[in-house]
Amino acid sequence: MTFTVIPAIDLRAGRVVRLKQGDYAQQTTYAADPRELARSYADAGARWLHLVDLDGARSGSLDNLAVIESIAKSGMQIQAGGGVRSEDDVQRLFNAGVSRVVLGSVAIREPELVSGWLAAHGTERLTMALDTRRIDDRWVLPSAGWTELEARTLDELAPWYASRGARHLLCTDIDRDGMLAGFNLELYRHLSATVPAMTLQASGGVRSLEDIRAAREAGAGAVILGRALLEGRFTVQEALSC
Repeated sequence: MTFTVIPAIDLRAGRVVRLKQGDYAQQTTYAADPRELARSYADAGARWLHLVDLDGARSGSLDNLAVIESIAKSGMQIQAGGGVRSEDDVQRLFNAGVSRVVLGSVAIREPELVSGWLAAHGTERLTMALDTRRIDDRWVLPSAGWTELEARTLDELAPWYASRGARHLLCTDIDRDGMLAGFNLELYRHLSATVPAMTLQASGGVRSLEDIRAAREAGAGAVILGRALLEGRFTVQEALSC
């Protein structure tokens, strides 16, 4: 199985930021221009880039679309989401040069609608983002920028999407996101066993090259790298060598 290293850029008001555990009140803003940062990742050999519109994730609109469109000219394939609520939003991202659209809140709240999009656009062009948090021995699914708790669970929706042919599953352990605490390997082993046909994208907490290797061994087909790259814990080239 091909293993993909995907640098991530989180956007808020057109700036590069990171949140701790998805908390908008715990934001770190970085000096890097998102376009220049994207070019540096491309120059380092990354083929894919993960973009998150944090404003859009909470507001339900594509607030950073112009920035995403400009970054799509970097030469990398772009996977982007945050604020996608309708098929028109999906098409606007495709028109902006995005290769694969990430569906979060809408994938949790309206699976039948999203199933239609899979049929219309193809399973390679959509990623299901089922970001999760462990509460009372259940992997629950917060939405709207991780601010609202939904009734459906990860163990209900992941197999449901697999049965509809979805190929790409991005799953973040929210409690580890931005914390440099390492990936939740137990979660990814569980998902690898539950939905083996899906390509699993591990996200949230990576702090070292060993974490990347461990995620691969746990069954992930890709890793999303954010804060660790921004803070120089390792380089894109080193990550690509894992």
